[in-house]
Amino acid sequence: MTKTRKSKHGGAGLREIASAANVSIATVSRVLNGNDRVDPAMRKQVLEAAGKLKIDTAHPGKTGALVFLLSNRSMLPPFHASILAGVESYCAAHGWDLYYVSLAYPPNAPARELHLPKLIQRRDQVRGVILAGNPSPNLIELLEQKGIGYVVLGSNILGEFPTLKNDVVFSDETRGGADVTRYLTSLGHRDIWFVGNTRLPWFARYYEGYCQVMEEAALTPRLSSIDSEDDTEIGYLGTKYLLATGEPVSAIFAGNDSTACGVYKGLREQGLRIPENISVVGCNDTVGDLLYPSLTTIREFPEQMGRHMAELLLERIANPDLESRRLMMPTQFIRRDSCAPFAEGEPRGAEDGNSEWRLLTPGSPG
Repeated sequence: MTKTRKSKHGGAGLREIASAANVSIATVSRVLNGNDRVDPAMRKQVLEAAGKLKIDTAHPGKTGALVFLLSNRSMLPPFHASILAGVESYCAAHGWDLYYVSLAYPPNAPARELHLPKLIQRRDQVRGVILAGNPSPNLIELLEQKGIGYVVLGSNILGEFPTLKNDVVFSDETRGGADVTRYLTSLGHRDIWFVGNTRLPWFARYYEGYCQVMEEAALTPRLSSIDSEDDTEIGYLGTKYLLATGEPVSAIFAGNDSTACGVYKGLREQGLRIPENISVVGCNDTVGDLLYPSLTTIREFPEQMGRHMAELLLERIANPDLESRRLMMPTQFIRRDSCAPFAEGEPRGAEDGNSEWRLLTPGSPG
């Protein structure tokens, strides 16, 4: 992961200049605020240091506020709450205020028909947007049309991925999905089902990693996809329906930890034990250690993602001409108690073809 440079704003900028010029922060502040009671040689030293650091001495202490914009989500999910905590921490350390705003809007409407919250349009106060939730390309297009700096959670962009003029942070779900699936195959599992809603990008990226490993192992990818945004419901219904197919299953890959909660419930209602009868894995590590048995999962680092999102945005505010940047955050495999080796002699699934089961809610597109 490439480490980005620190923002050149407010207190952070003063500290960097002071360190480079080998003077106190108070001296830097006096120089940049035009105080004439500073030795000319020291003034020159401070200005030269600021120039080398490419800090705008015309507005040395100009900060302001950022907006954390939760897009098209009815509530703040635990994963996004951790991102928000990281953003708050970084902003506080660098002297920036942060506002939390939620916005519901039609994801398929033309950008010109959307209306940004009034706070975001206060350009004298708000200088950039942390875009989380379920952002869609039309909202990103509107921010670009209005010249509002942003950084977006790329793993959650709905629809076709747009060409971005600003910055994006991802979590490497595809590799995480591959890691946890590879672990299941190493235990001898062959009839591994993925349960999630692959219409949503974060599920789809984990499913992609799952499919890669299944195909490498010459195994059949099996999908139980529920068209819902309620993660626990997805896991519960997806499990009930895959069991109803009568096809063999020895392991279930739940598209996130909350989905795994529903998987646990669905299995137990059928009298099946975890991991003795069926192994279960999840991803994002939000509640995995609270389940019984504790859930093998993929840990993401949302708080660090939030810190990096704030850092990238403050850098862009300082230098609007930066090229668009992409930061991919790693994931970590966490082994717990929800998986067991496959017991020889249990039925296995067919190995040819592609078995897919999908439940669509009424009125949903086919």
